[in-house]
Amino acid sequence: QLQASGGGLVQAGGSLRLSCAASGRTVSRYILGWFRQAPGKERSFVASINWSGDSTATAASVRGRFTISRDRGQNTVYLQMNSLKSEDTAVYYCAAKPSLAGSSYDYWGQGTLVTVSS
Repeated sequence: QLQASGGGLVQAGGSLRLSCAASGRTVSRYILGWFRQAPGKERSFVASINWSGDSTATAASVRGRFTISRDRGQNTVYLQMNSLKSEDTAVYYCAAKPSLAGSSYDYWGQGTLVTVSS
């Protein structure tokens, strides 16, 4: 089970931190990712991290501004978003997939809305 939180309204240039709390006995076997869907657009990949935290990936559109991290003790993955732009406005979702080649994100949390005002 995945529970996303931390969205809200922020001015351009501001920061927000999203959290995704994961529960389940085998969370350590999953890659956690963040996706977003802006109004009228398809959902797109933002960032991902493996549970040990030694492997991350970040979309080019947010690289240098967004950072994904995890707290294994709290079974939580974070998305720190800095220098926010109006085009970052979207519903953000966390998702999980097994740490296996060719796997897909089959587990999704509810979205959290991020609105960036210009």
